[in-house]
Amino acid sequence: MIYLNYNNLDAETQERLLSNSKREIKQKYGDDLRAYAKEHHLDYDVLLNEEATRNLYNYRYIFNI
Repeated sequence: MIYLNYNNLDAETQERLLSNSKREIKQKYGDDLRAYAKEHHLDYDVLLNEEATRNLYNYRYIFNI
């Protein structure tokens, strides 16, 4: 088995995973993030992108070759 982290993946795979992570974060925390962004005068999209990226580093990527 090969263990990789997010930085070791190709750009296309990173984009797909980031998209999936954004969808997951919106589903779980979308309303809370929007309220936090509004309360602290932050850009919601930037905040969502940061949280989605942070979420990606919680995943373990395992490939069987």
